[in-house]
Amino acid sequence: MPAVAVLCAAGCSGSGPAPRVAVPQPPKDQVEVCRALHRELPAKVGGQERNDPSPASDLTAGWGAGDASIVLRCGIPRPKEMSDPRSEAVEADGVNWLVQQEPTSGQTFTTTYRAAYVQVSMGARFAQDGTPIAQFAAAVKKTDPSTV
Repeated sequence: MPAVAVLCAAGCSGSGPAPRVAVPQPPKDQVEVCRALHRELPAKVGGQERNDPSPASDLTAGWGAGDASIVLRCGIPRPKEMSDPRSEAVEADGVNWLVQQEPTSGQTFTTTYRAAYVQVSMGARFAQDGTPIAQFAAAVKKTDPSTV
């Protein structure tokens, strides 16, 4: 399960306060990749406006809130699921992503074959819709070229 805590009161939707998330602590070489990525991220993803989580960091970004939240964390540790040959993966506009379904809270996607692991967690509104992940492709490809 990803280390992203999204707090939300009953009846939450796409508007409201930004979530609180754990800020990753990657090695220094990955921090530079993440900072470059942060500068290239889109203003809108999945129809949601930018709404960065707290605490503020170049290693995190967010869009929307509540069940429509999309939270990005850059520089996370390699997920153990990447070693499982039964894990699901998708390719979106030239970027490969490990896919993890969260039973009640949506989906989590993590880049593969990159210098820094980028994790994108999507709220319950996106539980069956992974299309917003493609909106990160240009920024990821520009700032964190493939390692394969």
